[in-house]
Amino acid sequence: MTASAKADRPYDIVVYGATGYTGRLVAEYLAHHYQGKGPKWAMAGRSAAKLAEVRDLIGAPADTPLIVADADNPASLAAMAQSARVVITTVGPYQLYGEPLVKACVEAGTDYADLCGEPAWMRQMIDAYDEQAKASGARIAFSSGFDSIPFDLGVFMLQQEAAKRHGAPAPRVKGRVRAMQGTFSGGTAASLTETMKAVAKNPKLIPILQSPFGLTPGFDGPSQPMGLIPEYEESVGKWAAPFIMATINTKNVHRTNFLLGHPYGADFKYDEMMLTSAGEIGQKAAHAVAEMLKNPFGAKPPKPGEGPSKEERDNGFYDVLFIGEWPDGKTIRYGVKGRYDPGYGSTSRMIAETGIALLDCKAAGGISTPGALLGEALVKRLEEHAEITFATED
Repeated sequence: MTASAKADRPYDIVVYGATGYTGRLVAEYLAHHYQGKGPKWAMAGRSAAKLAEVRDLIGAPADTPLIVADADNPASLAAMAQSARVVITTVGPYQLYGEPLVKACVEAGTDYADLCGEPAWMRQMIDAYDEQAKASGARIAFSSGFDSIPFDLGVFMLQQEAAKRHGAPAPRVKGRVRAMQGTFSGGTAASLTETMKAVAKNPKLIPILQSPFGLTPGFDGPSQPMGLIPEYEESVGKWAAPFIMATINTKNVHRTNFLLGHPYGADFKYDEMMLTSAGEIGQKAAHAVAEMLKNPFGAKPPKPGEGPSKEERDNGFYDVLFIGEWPDGKTIRYGVKGRYDPGYGSTSRMIAETGIALLDCKAAGGISTPGALLGEALVKRLEEHAEITFATED
């Protein structure tokens, strides 16, 4: 698919799942942040009536195009993919509803961005569609939200700075969440539930979930620090606890390194943890977090379609520190900080800006990561539009 052929399509971006909780936030962001300017975009979902209702509720222009498309109707997905340069999808769990759209976009040479944090399904899509996406020119960007953009791009930018300062990448990087305020949605809970069901049906998926290199077919790097046991972090003087999203984020960081030809080194090591505080209080907190992660959603997980209130989204934030280390004692620190609830307020902005950045992307087709496809171009967009900062700290 040539760039000129895609340029003739009626829409730059289609937001598929615009009537769902997160999809509505993406549509609302595009409607207000790019009011009267920016990409030509449309809202898509299963019901024209519901799309019209959501369009009016979020204050989108009355002439915002509405597209009826359904994962159970492959022809409708094909027509939608052929009408757009980029499809943004928030319709998950992706292992239940995602493959028909991936297939449609790959066949149409249409770029695609989602919020997937389901690594077993992602690996299945890589194995099934990567070569075809390369042939059609479709750029498929999984994990274009809080999992895993701040972590993927945080490591990417740290290594850019490491090359400038020291002439070589840091062979060891620690991702440490210093602070975060946000809540889970029903979609997140449903994705985890479906992953567990898939593993029960197909135990061959277990190694993909367990390995940090589950998304780098044909490459198995060095043994990695897993971050599963609370530990005292000497470099910051605080206790560190396991981080619930490390399982997906570490895989995406290693996939970016893999896709770019290992600029971080073939022996690169990376892990993620969440910082608590110093002393006995911090130690107890770290162990409490580790215990909580055995059942992160509690006895009554939220239902799909549920999520934080506007006040909760607006009051949310996150602050992630990346520490690059060398064997001779050199270090480098890099921070990524975001306003808004990480999983929804900030995520809706991240995936929208990923979609817009894909419009100018010159990378080859294939199933990739936002970091490998967009790198500094996406960092610039997120700083300018999404209230996320990227900066060295030493």
